[in-house]
Amino acid sequence: MGLDTKWTLKWLELSAEAMKENRSRLIDLDRAIGDSDHGENMDRGFQAAMAKLADAPPETPAAALKMTAMALMSSVGGAAGPLYGTAFLRASTAIGDAADVEPSLLVDALEAALGGIVARGKAEPGDKTMVDAWTPAVEAARKAADDGGLPEEVLRAAADAAAAGAEATEPLVARKGRASYLGERSAGHRDPGAESSALILRAAAEAAL
Repeated sequence: MGLDTKWTLKWLELSAEAMKENRSRLIDLDRAIGDSDHGENMDRGFQAAMAKLADAPPETPAAALKMTAMALMSSVGGAAGPLYGTAFLRASTAIGDAADVEPSLLVDALEAALGGIVARGKAEPGDKTMVDAWTPAVEAARKAADDGGLPEEVLRAAADAAAAGAEATEPLVARKGRASYLGERSAGHRDPGAESSALILRAAAEAAL
């Protein structure tokens, strides 16, 4: 049994709740090395997505992700809107017409999301960006799926790896984005995009329980 539209909507709902609950913390993280607006932008973007999904309930997981992508691109300022929008759009394309997202397809969707982020932001692992959360998440998800894991196990592995990846950005010196302007002073602070990515992937795992 795969993950259906109900799971997708629950994931997005929990993501929106996580952005609201962690708004101040994401602002604080971004204040240290960025523009101080990441928490506000992410909260606004997911609230816009929730409104869009409520107005026209999607019938498939891909449709829900595509609607979310469009809402994020149109309502989130800074780099986060295009990055997350592209991620959700690529994931939607990877899922296609599937009504149930099986583990292998789930990994394909996560990998496509990461590919979109890399294509848009040109970042690599170690650059102190959201790529540092998504890369280990995809690797862990793939291993869990290859080992025969259920969808919820695949997502839990991804979420755990993303959380560890976000934490591991703290000692890094930023090589991309606004934080890179700080040089060595960016070390000692967690990347806000990596942290919001970890929250979104945790929401995906919690929605599957």
